[in-house]
Amino acid sequence: MEALKKNPAWKGRRGPVVLVIMDGVGYGKYKEGDAVADSKMNHLDSIRAKSPHTRLKAHGKAVGLPSDAEMGNSEVGHNAMGCGRVFSQGAALVSASIKSGGLFRGQAWKDITANVTGGAALHFIGLFSDGNVHSHLDHLKAMIVQAKKEGVKKVRVHILFDGRDVGETSALEYVDPFEVFLKEQNTDGFDGRIASGGGRMWITMDRYGADWTMVERGWKTHVLGEGRQFATAREAVETYRKEIPGVIDQDLKEFVIAKNGQPVGAINDGDSVVYFNFRGDRALEITAAFEEENFDKFDRIKRPRVVYAGMMEYDGDLHVPRRYLVSPPAIDRTMGEYLAATGVRSLAISETQKYGHVTYFFNGNRSGKFSEDLEDYEEIKSDVVPFEQRPWMKCAEITDRVLTAIASGKFDFIRLNYPNGDMVGHTGVYQAVVCSMESMDLQLGRLAGAVDKAGGIMVITADHGNSDDMYEHGKNGDVLRKEDGSPKAKTSHSLNPVPCLIYDPEYKGEYLNAPLDKSLREGLGISSIAATCIELLGYTPPEDYDPPVLNFN
Repeated sequence: MEALKKNPAWKGRRGPVVLVIMDGVGYGKYKEGDAVADSKMNHLDSIRAKSPHTRLKAHGKAVGLPSDAEMGNSEVGHNAMGCGRVFSQGAALVSASIKSGGLFRGQAWKDITANVTGGAALHFIGLFSDGNVHSHLDHLKAMIVQAKKEGVKKVRVHILFDGRDVGETSALEYVDPFEVFLKEQNTDGFDGRIASGGGRMWITMDRYGADWTMVERGWKTHVLGEGRQFATAREAVETYRKEIPGVIDQDLKEFVIAKNGQPVGAINDGDSVVYFNFRGDRALEITAAFEEENFDKFDRIKRPRVVYAGMMEYDGDLHVPRRYLVSPPAIDRTMGEYLAATGVRSLAISETQKYGHVTYFFNGNRSGKFSEDLEDYEEIKSDVVPFEQRPWMKCAEITDRVLTAIASGKFDFIRLNYPNGDMVGHTGVYQAVVCSMESMDLQLGRLAGAVDKAGGIMVITADHGNSDDMYEHGKNGDVLRKEDGSPKAKTSHSLNPVPCLIYDPEYKGEYLNAPLDKSLREGLGISSIAATCIELLGYTPPEDYDPPVLNFN
């Protein structure tokens, strides 16, 4: 690994560069439900008023996801910030894994296929289209073909009609060719069939806990084999279209394919199940129904003993699902590796909830240090209580340690993560989120004082939004409300941009060419954080890194 070259235009400051990642803190789109804007963030506001700043993209294509309709998350966000480039995630990653055969060499696939013995079945559940936002039929077909090659004899497919990412009444354009595909596979004792289905907005694919009855209907349909019976999926579609004039695919009612009055594909003990959507937001609830022991959202009636896997890890914070087919991308030449090769002394610190994010994910999904001599990693143990009961989390303890590190003069680069905005944001408890934001803000004030004294620079940013979007909103922007009139809580990440502030108390005109509020480059993503920090340390970023936000004179 080559060392970074010194930047002839900038030699850095006498103190360290401190990268502060405010996990889950963005600029909200709506006034109602923006707990960040609703909090007294006096220190952050003061820092912003005297610092160059801009907004960075932290979702969709800016972090390697297939479309800008997809929320960012802590894993891809820290990948992007620590690696300085955008690596494929989601659809592109799954396609590449199938093409290379990596998916089929993985332990999760081996577990799924090895479990299917005797008369047991391998079940696939997912969005039945090639829209490539949540899933792609090519992925499903490739897995069925491979399963047959590996000796699996019985496959059942539970299809969720799309009508959103593809034509709104295009269901049969997918059903008919797929039935032909299955017929071609049904040789040499292989038995593949469509077993059940329905529209994505009627069964299974709920998100944010908005309507668990959707998931319950899906469970009864796919798992229990309960529902209106039809001989074929085509018959189900045609029947519902006649009975419900104007119905579009996403709203088609549930159906069960049956023979002689018995469902052909109920899920039983000893079966395996793959949820083949790669996007996480509409995968978490059905995954919970399969995986959680103490599940209380609806009565599952029975929970068959199956080997379950998702296409990808849907929640890296909670590690859901426990088993998934496609691993995170292979990433090289990360910022941490470059800094170690250059002799830069670094500290990475957070509490348990995000410790792996400022280490493992920041380093490109790599465990361990690049240099035992130059790097210190420190984990502050999290409280084992619901986050809304300790909304301040460990931000004060993290700050205590960072203040000591700054004063010691030992480190050139310090990166820390305050989990408050994300972990408390996921609870949906608005008051707790406000408390978490204001607690974190107090720590930003403490950090600014230490940076002042040491003559360092503080870079403040986030990996994605969350606390900035705490209420569900309708298409017209109005807050959606419960029966009692209270707002519906949103517990997921947001699509909002995140801050990037450069707090440099000893600034001498080195890199600004415009007034403070327009001095940093605009339109960039959080992958630009790596090159920005490298420049502030006094080095030239690698040529293929995404550009820094700075404009050096």
